[in-house]
Amino acid sequence: MLRHYWLWGMALGAAGALVSGCGTTGSREEGPRSESPRAIRQQELQEEREATRTAEAHAHYSAGFIHEMNGETAAAAEDYYQAAVLDPDNESVVLDVSRRFLQSKQPGKALEVLTRAAGRPGASGEIYARLGLVYTQLGKNEQAIVAIRVAIKKSPDSLSGYRNLFLNYIQTKQPQAALKALDEAAARPGAEAEFLIDLAELYMNLGLEAPTLKEVSRERSLAVLRRADKQGTASPALRLRLAEGFNLAGDTATAARLYLDLLKKMPEMPGLRERVRANLTDIYLRSSNHKMAAEQLEAIVRDDPTNPQAYYFLGRIALEDKKPAEAADHFSKMILLSPTFEPAYYFLAMAQLNAGKSSDALATLEKARKQFAQSFAMEFWTGMAYSREKAYSEALRHYTAAEVIAKVTDPKQLDEGFYFQLGATCERKGDYEQAEKYFQKCLSLAPDSAEAMNYLGYMWAEHGMKLDQARELIEKAVKAEPKNAAYLDSLAWVLFKLNRPGEALPQALKAVEFSEEPDATVYDHLGDIYAALNQIEKAHEAWKKSVSLEANDEVKKKLEGKSGAEPESKPAPKS
Repeated sequence: MLRHYWLWGMALGAAGALVSGCGTTGSREEGPRSESPRAIRQQELQEEREATRTAEAHAHYSAGFIHEMNGETAAAAEDYYQAAVLDPDNESVVLDVSRRFLQSKQPGKALEVLTRAAGRPGASGEIYARLGLVYTQLGKNEQAIVAIRVAIKKSPDSLSGYRNLFLNYIQTKQPQAALKALDEAAARPGAEAEFLIDLAELYMNLGLEAPTLKEVSRERSLAVLRRADKQGTASPALRLRLAEGFNLAGDTATAARLYLDLLKKMPEMPGLRERVRANLTDIYLRSSNHKMAAEQLEAIVRDDPTNPQAYYFLGRIALEDKKPAEAADHFSKMILLSPTFEPAYYFLAMAQLNAGKSSDALATLEKARKQFAQSFAMEFWTGMAYSREKAYSEALRHYTAAEVIAKVTDPKQLDEGFYFQLGATCERKGDYEQAEKYFQKCLSLAPDSAEAMNYLGYMWAEHGMKLDQARELIEKAVKAEPKNAAYLDSLAWVLFKLNRPGEALPQALKAVEFSEEPDATVYDHLGDIYAALNQIEKAHEAWKKSVSLEANDEVKKKLEGKSGAEPESKPAPKS
């Protein structure tokens, strides 16, 4: 441990007191000496000189600390240097001072004090390990390796030598040699848990420095971590590092087990508990285990109801789990706690739209508009909200503003999803030409978008436009998702429009079969197809089902004309 010289010698006169005190012999055992009086005197003088040097070292270290506290960096460095030079036996001071010189980019000074300390017969492995590090920084790689090898020989159970050998090889672009140095450390028998955990971190660092060795480094990191786990350790700090090591190396199952064990055994450590819960949440989110992630987040909120990040992630989970009302509640709390976090407003608006509350979404977006600069997200979600309100002209105005902003700031935001929404809004507005333009843009960005192919194909079919192209697009969508009820209904409808009700009927029946919930439009189309096939009773049955699900005057008119003839608006069956 570092000697606290500054506590010992805050006054400059302390050095003199120490000198006089160290010159006494009252604490020594008295007894006859075989040495001559001259030899005894020389021994006493030597002890006095050593005591004086030690006292001076104390004083310099104390003065260095005072200079450092006063911001006098240069003066502090000189006093620390003198302390290390005068007392090379005090390795804690030598290591501390050399560290300071390395941090201030003075490796030459660090080398000087370390060389003096290493010249002593009993110099430790830590001194040689640091000396090797300094040689490495000075580019003296041969001397560095010699010093580090001495360090390993002197202290084989310390990782310092292996670590500095690893750093030397990394600095000199020798990743294979660096791996070999770590493997040498891993081969040490009886290595303790802390040694192994530190070593695992070095393996992972090697993977970052040398991507070609990333996988082998990860595997060897896991191997030493498993050794450490098998040993077991009562230290919470080490168990936390062990868990984080497994997490970083990709063994999230073991990491989760260790994190959960920490939570059970140390409920009284709130800071640690929050960190562990956050890491567990990350593991569960990455594995899409929303239930377990939510449990940890809810526990964080119970411990700290003012944690905005927890509410944010709870809201994201609820959105993905299609619980928009719950998501809106979490995002609202997050905004109360962190009103300047802009993305939360857009997630809240998204949740409100998903819950069918477009007016609430517009109110949320208006709050954002008053607080933040105009942005793509602000304009896009405002467009979405107005579209849900069926204010399509206003929606298009905001979508256009979003497009202009994105072209200047981040064109990547103008993706297939953006142009799909533009196309859908134009179609609902009745501007089919413009809708086609945007859907084609969407498909140019995502040629395999089944949703876009279906929407454009259905729009053409519904309005009797480009029926052959419509059928081609919809068939591609159905091929991509053969059990999608909406796509099957679209295929049935375009076949009906092409005057092929016999081919349309099986697709319409599949649409009914695969619908998660009964759909009024699907039954309306089925009724029209039955009518075209002169199966009037079945047609009426389908139309009745349609109006029972959703009132529709046009469908009611079909039911009122029970003549058995098909509606005039529908084509006759093709023979």
